[in-house]
Amino acid sequence: MSAQAQLRPHLVPEPGQKRTRRRIYFLLAVCLVLGAGAWAWSVHERTVPIRTVRPSYENIATSVSSTGVVVPVQDFQARANFSGIVQKIYVHVGEKVHAGQMLIQMKDQYATSRLDTARAALQAAELKLENAEQNGTLDERIGYREDLVKEQAERASAAAALATLKKLEARGSVSQAEVQNAQQRLKLDNAALIALRQRMTHRYSAADIEDLKAKVRADRDSVAAEQVSWGNANVSTPIAGTVYIIPVRPYDFVAGGGELMHVADLRHLEVRATFYEPDIGKLKPGQPVIIHWEGDPTKSWEGNVVTAPMAVDRNGPLTVGLCIIALTSPINGLPVNSSVSVKVLSRQHGHVLTIPRQALHGFGADTYVLRVVGDRLRKTPVKTGLFNAMHVEIVSGLNEHDVIALGAVGDATLRPGLRVDLSQKH
Repeated sequence: MSAQAQLRPHLVPEPGQKRTRRRIYFLLAVCLVLGAGAWAWSVHERTVPIRTVRPSYENIATSVSSTGVVVPVQDFQARANFSGIVQKIYVHVGEKVHAGQMLIQMKDQYATSRLDTARAALQAAELKLENAEQNGTLDERIGYREDLVKEQAERASAAAALATLKKLEARGSVSQAEVQNAQQRLKLDNAALIALRQRMTHRYSAADIEDLKAKVRADRDSVAAEQVSWGNANVSTPIAGTVYIIPVRPYDFVAGGGELMHVADLRHLEVRATFYEPDIGKLKPGQPVIIHWEGDPTKSWEGNVVTAPMAVDRNGPLTVGLCIIALTSPINGLPVNSSVSVKVLSRQHGHVLTIPRQALHGFGADTYVLRVVGDRLRKTPVKTGLFNAMHVEIVSGLNEHDVIALGAVGDATLRPGLRVDLSQKH
């Protein structure tokens, strides 16, 4: 050891210095932990950009959608009543026709002659009955009146001659035989007059009249039968309307029951739509309906429910019911027999507060939205009303000035308390 080392004093740390150093180390450790915590918190609380929306007042409706077919309210479908050949077509597609107008003729060359024969027989039977009920034909009745005048004159002459002879007999100028002859003549004239009056009033018995009435009834039935036969070959329309389908041409063969023509009043159409069983309970008469046709997507038609399904039917594994919908707006090019989509507005609320359905969270009693308060999201319970695929009615819990979170711009999950950036709005 050197002399200088020996001369330097040996330094030993004091106990107070050790405590100071421990405090410094502790404070450095605390600062390090706090810094790490602050860094982690800043990372955790990064600002998330979101899309927002404000509640707005508008009309909202719940709807039930389906498909249907457009058909006339009153449609006459002319069909072949027997298998045969089309003889003649009297109308063309688009022609307006009146009730009773002839449309088409099937080949049956004997139909008209049979009908004419039956009508002639009926007319003859009716004439016989009429003559019997009036005790003869017109000529016979005129003859009866002439005979009556003649018989009355002869009776009056016989009565006058008898009176004269009786006076002469009293004076002894004529014999009793002459008086008796005059009495016999008067008696015969009285009998002839009675017989003539009987023929004039009771020529036919009640049994004769009944037989003639039965003949008339039988002939009327024959005419009706022949009219059906004639009508089967000569088809007329029972309604006024427009011819809109003619599926046959002259000389086509048509099987019995085959379609010949369609006539309808095209000013009045309806839609027959089928709805699945779970939706049937939502349908009520009078509900408004929106109708769309793919043939012209730029247009829509309005209608209302006339008859809700009164029964259901099996359609494969599904159960459906038929609903009748009347068109209330102008037809405006909507063709008959076209397939359309229908949306029945089952319930409607006007001018109510609504938000997009995607802004709603939870369900049941725990329904809420994430409302933006400052730069944070706050869970706000709400009470809802009607809802559809796009919007939901807010009954209470919000006003039109609130800002509601729709979703994050990125892949972040929204939650209460999250710091957000309102740079994007819906």
